[in-house]
Amino acid sequence: MPVKKLYSFTNKRQIWRIIPTASGKLIIEERDIEKREAFFSCIDIKSGKKIFSSFQLEEKFWIGIEKIYMDIIFFHKFRKPDMPSHLGIIAFDILKQKILWKNEDYIFLFIYNDDLFCYKEKFEGRDYFKLNYETGEFIKDSDIANELIALKDKSDGKFEGYHFTKQFIPETESNEELKKILSEERNQNLVSGKIDYILLQNLLVFSFHQILSSGNEMRNIFKAVDIDNGKVIFEEELNRGVKNFVPDSFFIKDDLLFLLKEKTELLVCSIKK
Repeated sequence: MPVKKLYSFTNKRQIWRIIPTASGKLIIEERDIEKREAFFSCIDIKSGKKIFSSFQLEEKFWIGIEKIYMDIIFFHKFRKPDMPSHLGIIAFDILKQKILWKNEDYIFLFIYNDDLFCYKEKFEGRDYFKLNYETGEFIKDSDIANELIALKDKSDGKFEGYHFTKQFIPETESNEELKKILSEERNQNLVSGKIDYILLQNLLVFSFHQILSSGNEMRNIFKAVDIDNGKVIFEEELNRGVKNFVPDSFFIKDDLLFLLKEKTELLVCSIKK
């Protein structure tokens, strides 16, 4: 299962979130913490060709993404700065690159069968609404609260096609080939902390932190290994000179591998099955 680098993306800002869409696009959220600004870019997921870059809304920082559905990004604001509660819905069309509609009072729940479910908080309780996702227009419904209960586990928020990392624990690992490769890696290198990995058929991808000769800094290394013969088929240094452990910096979606390098560069690789 060969791994081949397709392209890289960077605006030299901290990449905050990477969201593949169902229509073959990739939304990249970047943030400049010092200037308190958020930027959103969209590229073709296979080629890396830019569709739009560094888009900003009127609210420059306290903004986030609820959902991407049918090439529409549904943004939210926050009830108060530094508070996690969401407030408001802003529907942005990726292809037209314009805001379709917005509502400052609604709070997004989920989308199911083209219906957008949301609510508005009252002094006591909530009022629930069902909207047309393209226009934000209210759809009449006799009993939305009961419909929400029925649809709670059917909404389209599942992670189909995704593969996320697991932590290597030798004492509980049952796959002997995987255990051998990762144990040898730990023994041969000055590995500090955990090893995160994904096993996909005969492809093993993993990252670890290696202590540098200085003793107080580390480098974060990513490797892809053909588990049938134990050979390294791809290797990349993701971070160097770090003093703290870098959180999970890679995942797989369908036949693509996404790697985050130095927090500001995205590497996208193909996985040939």
